[in-house]
Amino acid sequence: MTLRVLIAVTHLLGAGHLTRAAALARAFARKGHETILVSGGTPARLADLGQVRLVQLPPVRTAGTDFKTLLDENLQPIDETYLDRRQAILLDTLRSTRPNILITELFPFGRRVLAGEFTALIEAARRLNPRPQILCSIRDILVAPAKAERIAQAHERILQNYDAVLVHGDPDLVPLEASWPVDERITPLLRYTGYVDENENVIPEGHRHGIVVSGGSSAASLPLYRAALEAARLVNDRPWHILIGRGVSEDDFQALQGNAPAHAVIERARPDFRMLLASAEISVSQAGYNTVVDLLRCGVRSVLVPFEAGHETEQRLRAERLKSIGLAEIVSEDTLSGPRLAEAIRQGLSQPATSPPTVAIDGARQSVAIAASMVLSKPALHPTIDWSPLNAALERASDHGCPVRFWWRDDDAVADTPALDRLLALARRYDAGIGLAVIPRDLDASLASRLADESSAFALVHGWSHDNHAPPATKKAEFGAHRPVEALVAEAKRGLHEAREQLGAKLLPVFVPPWNRITGELIPHLPHLGFAGLSTFTDRSAASPAPGLLQINTHVDSIDWRGTRSAVEPEQVIAGFTGAIERRIAGEADRDEPIGFLTHHLVHDEVVWSLCERVIAHLAAKDIHFLSPDVCFGMETRSHLRSNGV
Repeated sequence: MTLRVLIAVTHLLGAGHLTRAAALARAFARKGHETILVSGGTPARLADLGQVRLVQLPPVRTAGTDFKTLLDENLQPIDETYLDRRQAILLDTLRSTRPNILITELFPFGRRVLAGEFTALIEAARRLNPRPQILCSIRDILVAPAKAERIAQAHERILQNYDAVLVHGDPDLVPLEASWPVDERITPLLRYTGYVDENENVIPEGHRHGIVVSGGSSAASLPLYRAALEAARLVNDRPWHILIGRGVSEDDFQALQGNAPAHAVIERARPDFRMLLASAEISVSQAGYNTVVDLLRCGVRSVLVPFEAGHETEQRLRAERLKSIGLAEIVSEDTLSGPRLAEAIRQGLSQPATSPPTVAIDGARQSVAIAASMVLSKPALHPTIDWSPLNAALERASDHGCPVRFWWRDDDAVADTPALDRLLALARRYDAGIGLAVIPRDLDASLASRLADESSAFALVHGWSHDNHAPPATKKAEFGAHRPVEALVAEAKRGLHEAREQLGAKLLPVFVPPWNRITGELIPHLPHLGFAGLSTFTDRSAASPAPGLLQINTHVDSIDWRGTRSAVEPEQVIAGFTGAIERRIAGEADRDEPIGFLTHHLVHDEVVWSLCERVIAHLAAKDIHFLSPDVCFGMETRSHLRSNGV
């Protein structure tokens, strides 16, 4: 299946971000996907893009490491009108492309100065129907902001808007948490792809001789080039090849050429750089992402001078990792000189040859596989869904003045898990409230911490232990008519006490019997135990089955428990919602009871996740959002007071 892919990138200093994004774009295009690369930085020479369509925005750049001040291609500060032009082109490209996959390079982990246009792009993408998979593409090492609130903001943007984060690195070499304080809530969204290698040509094996110096595409490497010329005069028993990036002015290039000794060749960067590097005894360079990929592919020893101006830490960390595995010597920028560089080169040349470590460098192809699988799983599972019965029922309810409200209950939570993270992220994405029926006996302290900042997620009491006490060959029940009512009362009381001790203000006193089965003998006791709500399955027969007890049930289950134990057919879910609405219109069910959607996040496979999101997204598109459980059960005042210690 051909997918439409839109990749948005803006490089501000060197061209490494664009180079990596272009490599991803080429990989998607090679797999037959329609791929558009939108570049917002200074136009740069790129390897053949093949079938990739390049859209160039009015470019912006920075002067050195001042990433707060954006300049145009004439190095003049830009204004809001300039930014508006960029954003208009970006959004027009989104609307005309209607991508299945949208990838933002670096944002929201960086590019805060362009947050306005990236946010507008993401919000517009989320309004598309169908909504594309939204992915973030980042390198192996990030530069974390000094302010904790900026890190938290990046995490919230990921949790609210993104389906995954493509980390283009190998955790065995550099895990993301080595440079960024990874919130455990976003950990389930991280997908390590391996390093993205823009040059997949075979590396020749042969005799190594000479020294190759390279400095990336920006003028920031001028100090390195000048020190290399000094070092070349001190290490004069080998040929030198010094490649100058296109970002260096012609005047500076000519000056370097004029100052070179006879055994050093000075020329502009070459497309066959990888071949040149593969035949070198030692490489001298900075420690940018693409440079290190080159070094790993060629297995050449190196002297690294990491770029550290403006408190940059990325290249230093990457250099330290290569040094730790015996592939590099390091010269700090603040100690860089010809003699110091010559000393490090001699040290590197004296070391015995070593085999390069096994590091994943198939990042482009892996990124395509990951992204495509995320999209293709949904259409493959449910190619089309006929929403017309549900839409018609909602219209009839409106015509009859019948209010239709929805709520969402998910059963069996006990701890903070990747599945729970995914569930809560889904709820936040569509502004949905959710009630988590928790098993008191098995509660882990991590659940309380996880729910603390979730304003529309509340816990409900899911029995005591979720053990089946029904006789064999009968329907399962924990609180059925199979034990003395005294035992049921004791366990219900224990469940409420334990859950309240663990969860405090995040617990609502709503009893949810496991398997949705409860003997009528227990119900009158629930208010005396402290319960104010009850929830089972199917339309309620009475709003208040006991004085002081409000019953609100669920009506549509997402899982085929008696068959595949995966998702029910979409038609069945739509029929369930439609039937519940029609019964309320006809007066066969209580109009005041919200219609409940039931899920079980711990057993969801991709089919269930896909169906749930499509249902929730369809309702949200009609401005129908699941009620927060405290509002649903009329406990919003009580939960607010408890959260404030009253």
